[in-house]
Amino acid sequence: MKDRYRNILKLAAVAAAATTLACSEAPTDVQSVSPSASASAEHFWDALATTRWNTRATHLLQFTTPTPPNGQAWASRTLTYLSLAQYRAALAATAPTNRSKHPSISAAVGRASVDILTHLYMETPGYSPPSAIPATLEQMLAADRSAPGWPGEANTDVALGDAIGRQVAAAVWSQAQSDGYTAPATVTAFNAVQATRAVGAGYWVPNGAAVRSLWGVRPFFLDPATELIVAPPPPSFADLQTAAAEVLSIKTSGTLAERQSHDSIANFWNKVPANGPFTAGEWNQHAVAMIESHHRTEIEAARILAYANAAAFDSQIECFTTKYHYWVARPAQVNNAIIPLFSTPNHPSYPSGHSCISSAFGAMLSYAFPDQASRDLMTAAVDEAGISRVYAGIHYMFDIHEGHAVGERAATKARAGSLE
Repeated sequence: MKDRYRNILKLAAVAAAATTLACSEAPTDVQSVSPSASASAEHFWDALATTRWNTRATHLLQFTTPTPPNGQAWASRTLTYLSLAQYRAALAATAPTNRSKHPSISAAVGRASVDILTHLYMETPGYSPPSAIPATLEQMLAADRSAPGWPGEANTDVALGDAIGRQVAAAVWSQAQSDGYTAPATVTAFNAVQATRAVGAGYWVPNGAAVRSLWGVRPFFLDPATELIVAPPPPSFADLQTAAAEVLSIKTSGTLAERQSHDSIANFWNKVPANGPFTAGEWNQHAVAMIESHHRTEIEAARILAYANAAAFDSQIECFTTKYHYWVARPAQVNNAIIPLFSTPNHPSYPSGHSCISSAFGAMLSYAFPDQASRDLMTAAVDEAGISRVYAGIHYMFDIHEGHAVGERAATKARAGSLE
């Protein structure tokens, strides 16, 4: 599994080598991000505005300090609305019209990306990001437009594309305001759930303020009335003890080399900044590598990212609705011989959020890239992301299995739905 998955990392390394955002050794300094452009593109897939701005967004997620509150969910929501704005901008720029000029699709996607990222960073309640972010994004956009690009864009209207991107971003931002993420009523309802939480053997005990994630947020495709609590009940306390003993055995058995390998996998998938751009950001980076290696067009790239992110977004809503319905204790709360490899996220165990997100992305990318090699890579990546949390001592195996089911359900609904 690990050897197959490492092929994905090779693809990601190729994408990273061509990234338009140089990694800074000073993550607190947003201005250290280099606003380089798609220099002298020889192939259209190297000049996609969608993947270029997605890469920039994941870099910001990883290296901007302070990190936003509710960071994992905030990152996923940011990438979801970014990719939605990109997709709708690309559609609008290529829609048949009676205009005498053809709008620049790159300009539309670029402007939509800058505007939606500016909104998300600068207008999130309770978050004070570096004030230089808007100007830095505008500098990147200006650099893109002054650099040599793909010849197919040479005769398009940049100003018209820019106007389309701005209009689309405004509409997507308005949609984001109605999803309930920042609504006081959502926070109030979550606090009410916390106040009546189940207590006793086998129930999770928070350490300070619980993480809300996307609990209570409006999904794109799932029906909130019937599709948010469909997971089966968790094991009894006796079976929970058995499951915790299995986690302890997995963490402590094997040779030293095997245990070190398990720790390495666990640390790799623990994508808390600056180790990574959160789990959703990690999967976006893999998606970008797949898009570029498969030579997808701008519209195709935007569609793949939009639907994959929306599916992952919905998977987290179901995941955290389920978590706070069953309140399952973490393995170390059931068996104190388990020493987690790193800080345990402050929310219930069942199901695994990593597996929910990873499975949703894996299923959507397998659908977008149906060749057997790509599907094998996605399966290996999803499996490794899931087992990494058991290696870390913070999840049971049944958390992983149900997380896979949640992600696959969200992907199935996304494939049947519409973001147009």
